[in-house]
Amino acid sequence: MSFPLLAPHKWRPLGAAWAIALLSSLAVLFVGEVMGQAPCDLCWFQRAFMFPLAIILGIAAFRSDRAVVPYGLALAFGGGLVALYHSLLYVGVIPAPIVPCTGGPSCSGESMAIGGVPLPLLSLAAFALILTLLLNFQRRLKS
Repeated sequence: MSFPLLAPHKWRPLGAAWAIALLSSLAVLFVGEVMGQAPCDLCWFQRAFMFPLAIILGIAAFRSDRAVVPYGLALAFGGGLVALYHSLLYVGVIPAPIVPCTGGPSCSGESMAIGGVPLPLLSLAAFALILTLLLNFQRRLKS
């Protein structure tokens, strides 16, 4: 399948979305494998959305494949919903009928923060930024 070439600047949002997904994936692997912090259940669900994003966005960016947009948006939106729920639990907006951190360490602990920002909030920011970049990429494709 061959796609007409787009101006390089039109592909920048896709490359940036891939970089964020890759950096996020590597960061949580570092926290889990190097720092030895086991993720809670909600963190696992967020990883289940982020890891494939790093793979499919990377392949699409290197192959100049515009067909990735709907798949990337679906994964980023799903992960963003989990991250939003997790963040709202973390800040106390939603009372916790279920405790998401029973299987591992508490996400409210200081060891579960990077640069003083808790992992659930960082995850929400990453998914929101990926969504924004993919929507920007989609808009550029149409113009």
